Amino acid sequence: MITSFDAIFEHIKTKPKKRLVAAYANDSHTIGAVSLAIDAGIVDATLVGDAKIIKHVCETIEINYNKFNIVQEADENKAALTAVEFVSRGEGDILMKGLCSTDKYMRAILNKDIGLLPPKGILSHITLMSSSAYHKLLLFSDIAVIPAPDLKQKTAICGYLIKAAKSLGIEKPKVAIIAATEQMSPGMQACVDAAILSKMADRGQIAGAYVDGPLAVDVAIDEEAKEIKKVSGPVAADADCLLFPNIEAGNVFYKTVGKFTNAQLAAMVVGAKAPCVLSSRGDTTETKLNSIALAALNC
Repeated sequence: MITSFDAIFEHIKTKPKKRLVAAYANDSHTIGAVSLAIDAGIVDATLVGDAKIIKHVCETIEINYNKFNIVQEADENKAALTAVEFVSRGEGDILMKGLCSTDKYMRAILNKDIGLLPPKGILSHITLMSSSAYHKLLLFSDIAVIPAPDLKQKTAICGYLIKAAKSLGIEKPKVAIIAATEQMSPGMQACVDAAILSKMADRGQIAGAYVDGPLAVDVAIDEEAKEIKKVSGPVAADADCLLFPNIEAGNVFYKTVGKFTNAQLAAMVVGAKAPCVLSSRGDTTETKLNSIALAALNC
């Protein structure tokens, strides 16, 4: 079982290199992360963006731009579409967001002609965290794509979390369906959805994992909270995955643990025809590199 980001890198180094295409890769964090991924031997890379700016950034941070295939497209929207088209044509295994905004990146992925959304597909977003505040790697969703997922979308998200956890070698992942309370409150939709998802797992409609909810975050990850609140079951205090009720809850959790615990993070869009790296424009080079590794693990 993979238990750290270092172990992820060691594992994917044993596999064939993936082809990464970065959309509007005009910034130093994207270029730096892709360069490190190339140096680690896990990807070959195409950077789509303003070639003059890309080369200038490379010179500024002392990276040889000849290690990249650079495709000229100075327009942000067109650069995103060009990168998506590369992956759609089978000329890339991983898509990556550069300096383009998330809405432009997602619109390109969803483009009806060249986009990466399968018929009747549901896109979502998964984050992987390693923090000294928790005893193992933790996956959570959705912090960036679906504002208020309904039951159908939460079912899909649950499946994505389970698949990502299994890519880490977790045989039967423990998924906590998060709400404001672990008490079953019929007036809170998050509690109702959590109870339904838990029962679906009990009946095999969601397979391959322990699924429990509603659970508050403290009960899902903390042994003392579990004991005080007298919550039983395999998921409480030992969750591998957290499924958040809405984007606000997930996004605040992501940024809070990232800034207050100095956690290592990785993030990607799932449900598309290929993994799509989606980290914040303000994220570090390390987070972007980790995200490339997570995407490569899930190709």
